[in-house]
Amino acid sequence: MNSITQLLKVLLMNFRSIPQRWGSSLVAIAGIAGVVAVFVTVLSIANGLKDTVTKGGADDVLFILGAAANSELNSGVSSQELIAIEELTGVETDTSGKLMISPELFVIVDLKKKSTGLDANVPLRGVSDKAFQLRPNYKIIQGRNFTSGLNEIVIGKGLMDTYQGLDLGSEIKWGKNVWTVVGIFSDDGSMAESEVWSDIGVLQSAYNRNNNYSSVRVKITNPDLLSSINEQVEANPKLVLSVKSEQDYLSEQTEIMNVVINTIGFILAILMGIAASFGAINTMYTAVSTRTREIATLRALGFKRSSIVFSVLSESLLLGLLGGLLGGILAYLFFNGFKVSTLSWSSFTQVAFTFKVTFELLTTGIVVALIIGLIGGLLPSFRAARIPISQALREL
Repeated sequence: MNSITQLLKVLLMNFRSIPQRWGSSLVAIAGIAGVVAVFVTVLSIANGLKDTVTKGGADDVLFILGAAANSELNSGVSSQELIAIEELTGVETDTSGKLMISPELFVIVDLKKKSTGLDANVPLRGVSDKAFQLRPNYKIIQGRNFTSGLNEIVIGKGLMDTYQGLDLGSEIKWGKNVWTVVGIFSDDGSMAESEVWSDIGVLQSAYNRNNNYSSVRVKITNPDLLSSINEQVEANPKLVLSVKSEQDYLSEQTEIMNVVINTIGFILAILMGIAASFGAINTMYTAVSTRTREIATLRALGFKRSSIVFSVLSESLLLGLLGGLLGGILAYLFFNGFKVSTLSWSSFTQVAFTFKVTFELLTTGIVVALIIGLIGGLLPSFRAARIPISQALREL
């Protein structure tokens, strides 16, 4: 009998005997499923946060901050610097010939959470009409847009289910002004949906920030002009600024958080994986113990030790695969699209986002499950192959 035939026969015989060990097998599957479910769920947090923060970022839109700033919270751009930015070569113009430049002001305001009644930091962004052109996915879904020059605000839809006092027509006191909610907007799930927007001139007046901005967005004619723009900025003594692509800037905002979340996810997977591996080992030792005479008979008939090892490992890998699939399905069904908010470490404001369980995460979870199954089957498979035939036949 050739090796392949031996492998297939032993494997088939092994799988047929699994129903005799459903109890221990289900325990192993459940343990592995728990590891995968937790692992995938934790990583889906980082995945969803990164997707929310980076969504809407464009390579042909530059994000300009004060030179020493790493976020809008501690950035300042003066009106003189704005004038110099408008003189840069390579800036796109709209159909009316106006420069595609959006100076914006970023301040932090308080809103009370519906769940706890506690105050939380929320971004209030002052913008001009150009901000809407640089965000093509922006649209009003309820009410209307704010009117320039009036104390009116529009609310990102990501805030609506979390905070109090944001219904259309509501009035809120921030700074020196009483603001009226006139609309709710969406932006294709981007971080902008966790913000409140108003007219920039009114916001500057309310917070005594006249002629000062937090950031400037600039649309350029070609993404390859980034290095040229930086050279122009460095050569101009009037400009002490940091220039990045919008996509790069937004990606940087989640780097620390992603590292922390991913580290937690892998640590949990390792700790829980060790426990699940012991469960798998116990299951496979039980399988070997109940099949000792059967294994000895196969060895006496000429089956190779490698075939025995392969059969035990295959069963352990099958349990790992089933556990991985079950854990991935549970993570997807219960947590994909789950809405939460967290504190942004760059701006110290709340960001609303959803867990995102992707195919890549599910694949990674199954790989983890197979590794646990492999570890769980190694020692039992070697024990099965090394049992002396005469001793095994006398055990039962």
